[in-house]
Amino acid sequence: MSVQVVDVPERERFEAAVDGAVVGFAAYQRTAELVVFTHTEVDPSLEGQGVGGALVREALDHVRGLGLRVLPICPFVQSYMTRHPEYADLDYRRPPSRVTD
Repeated sequence: MSVQVVDVPERERFEAAVDGAVVGFAAYQRTAELVVFTHTEVDPSLEGQGVGGALVREALDHVRGLGLRVLPICPFVQSYMTRHPEYADLDYRRPPSRVTD
């Protein structure tokens, strides 16, 4: 199954589509410095098939490309970020690194 993810800023959400039909979304609110993910939903008939993961991965990659950070209020986005440490740097709650050479 091929999942296409697109940002729909006028609806404040990323939408996941399969064969042109919207099957899920990740709602957000954007500020000047971060994107707050508030709720994620996937069509129940497609749960467990990777749609939610693809949706959140693409959304986080998009946010990274904008140079913003993420405040994951949504439990699904929180869980995804915990399971995928490559996105830990986007977490707004994470203290900045103080490591120096």
